[in-house]
Amino acid sequence: MFVDSHCHLNYKGLVEQQQDILARARGAGVSAMLNISTRESEWDAVIALADQEADVWASVGIHPHEADAHVGVDTAKLVAKAAHPRVVGIGETGLDYYYDHSDREQQRAAFREHIAASRDSGLPLIVHTRDAEQDTAEILSDEMGKGAFPGVIHCFTASADFARIALDLGLYISISGIVTFKNAKDLQAVAKDIPSDRLLIETDSPFLAPVPHRGKSCEPGFVADTAAFLANLRGLMVEKLGDQSSDNFYRLFSKAQR
Repeated sequence: MFVDSHCHLNYKGLVEQQQDILARARGAGVSAMLNISTRESEWDAVIALADQEADVWASVGIHPHEADAHVGVDTAKLVAKAAHPRVVGIGETGLDYYYDHSDREQQRAAFREHIAASRDSGLPLIVHTRDAEQDTAEILSDEMGKGAFPGVIHCFTASADFARIALDLGLYISISGIVTFKNAKDLQAVAKDIPSDRLLIETDSPFLAPVPHRGKSCEPGFVADTAAFLANLRGLMVEKLGDQSSDNFYRLFSKAQR
């Protein structure tokens, strides 16, 4: 019924009990998971898990926090690794000005390398943006003008204006468990109005566990709780939202197979 479009199954907190977590996800109705990489040293392990588990797919990318440590990861290196049959997306990549763990100029340069890799490979771009709406929008718009590429704004927490820009560029928007938080009224308003053919759901495990699991390590099975909240918000049966968001996942990540 559900696809977790963004999780980190090889992160501490999940990797130690990976098989149990996968079993619980399947028991909760999760039919597929996209396991996201954030640094080059993770790529082989993330891909190996996807090779091992038929319902797990992989991405290759460098998180903006890691941009300074990965200056040598360019478009060619990303495209070469993305040729693996289980790699279905490029990222996560983008801009994070909240923590500034990497130089902003290097973040922007790495972001453009990933966009070029998305364009060259045809695989969707997985975008992280935090406290960087203007620069993210400008880079996405500028690069889209050089040639179209598919993509998703993951773990969306930005403004309604940014949502409109992303949608106008043809991008999808993925909603995490943050939408269930009591103080997430602005996000709930945006999530209610995302077009049904552009909506994805995710956990970002092991982070951001939704209500009623707050305080716990998040895991892919919890995507069912986010889906139930979103379905109620949008006036749908949860089965309908699950089907819609799953169809959207396979339309965007078209290299993945049901």
